[in-house]
Amino acid sequence: MAELHGAVRRHARWREPTQAETAAAVAELREILAGRDDGPGLLAGVADVRLGFYEGEPDEPKAKAAGGLCRQQRADETLIPQWIEEGRRRREQTQLNRPPSSAPQRRPPGPGPGTLRGSRRAACS
Repeated sequence: MAELHGAVRRHARWREPTQAETAAAVAELREILAGRDDGPGLLAGVADVRLGFYEGEPDEPKAKAAGGLCRQQRADETLIPQWIEEGRRRREQTQLNRPPSSAPQRRPPGPGPGTLRGSRRAACS
C-alpha cells in the first residue's frame, strides 16, 4: 500500500497533467496493482484518505488530482465516502496530537550540547 501511496503522490500535480504524465502514472499504477484483486478498493482508499485529510487545506487541489488519477484507474466508487471520512478522522487525530506552535521550547538547565563544562580561560591559566 505504501508503494501505491507514493506513486499516487508523486504523479498528482497542481495543474492538469500532460498526456505523457498521465500515461506514466497509469503505467506505474497498473504495474503496482498487477495481479491484485483488491486494486479498486486500494485505489479508493489511497485517493480519498488524502482528500479527506487535506480537505480545506492548501494541499487540497493536489489531493483532488490524486483522487482523479485513482478514479481514472477504476477506484471503487462505493468505498470513496468512507475513505474520505477516514481521512477526516486521521486529520482530526493528527491535530489533537500536535502541540500548539506557540508553546515555548524548554531547554534543560546547564550547558548546551557540545559545550565545555568549565571555562576555557580557567583551564589555560
